[in-house]
Amino acid sequence: MGNLPDKGTLYICPTPIGNLEDITLRTLNVLKEVDLIAAEDTRHTIKLLNHFNIKKPLTSYHEHNMKNKGQVLIGKLISGENIALVSDAGMPGISDPGEDLIRLALENDIHVIGLPGATASILALVVSGLPTDRFLFEGFLPSNKKERRERLVKLKDEERTTIIYEAPHRLLKTLKDMIDILGNREVAVVKELTKKYEKVFRGKINEVIEKLNNKNIKGEFVIVVRGSEGNKDKEDSWVEMNIKEHILYYINQGLTKKEAVKMVAKERNIPKREVYKESIEL
Repeated sequence: MGNLPDKGTLYICPTPIGNLEDITLRTLNVLKEVDLIAAEDTRHTIKLLNHFNIKKPLTSYHEHNMKNKGQVLIGKLISGENIALVSDAGMPGISDPGEDLIRLALENDIHVIGLPGATASILALVVSGLPTDRFLFEGFLPSNKKERRERLVKLKDEERTTIIYEAPHRLLKTLKDMIDILGNREVAVVKELTKKYEKVFRGKINEVIEKLNNKNIKGEFVIVVRGSEGNKDKEDSWVEMNIKEHILYYINQGLTKKEAVKMVAKERNIPKREVYKESIEL
């Protein structure tokens, strides 16, 4: 009876987020040497491999097949094959199903090696001009408006710079929700990092909305927003509202009308009866 083969290694290989020159020499060498490349979209990855003249077997591994395919890949790793995991762009495991395969590999005592490389979140943070000493990566907010706003309410008191990914068709809606809930903070909206039409829109949220309103919003976006600054944010969030809008703002946050009236009177430093009068019609 022969000896069982040693287990293979799972390599986490970041790929360029736009500019193909951003791939590392080490990643290219690993892609050339592994037995198999597991890709989020094989049609996308084959273009990258062809560009660098890499000829290796490809298999798909994405959110729709990850449960079954994950077990297949683990079986190959256990039998001694080395596998490179790549996403369509950036670091596998960040906002993609690679996270599950990495966990499965570790549960099966398979050696996992991560390679450094391109990732949109850190690059967006660095070019934003906002504080980088402490930050939070939030990924994609929920697409449902109610759930998105509830998530933003949870982020309202977060003091760290926050990084958010957003789809182009939801970008303006998300920014408007942010100004409602977080206040009119400093923000950087980073478009198409490392690509031909890369651009960074910086300023207060309302200023950035104004800059984006006249543009055809396409591409990939990262939103970087300054953390909470306490009372300053509260003032910014209502300074352009009338009293009725201010009351509705707090009702939309889940407060009762009575609680909202009390909060508005306190923030505006005006008599509660004056605010109550405005609330009667609501």
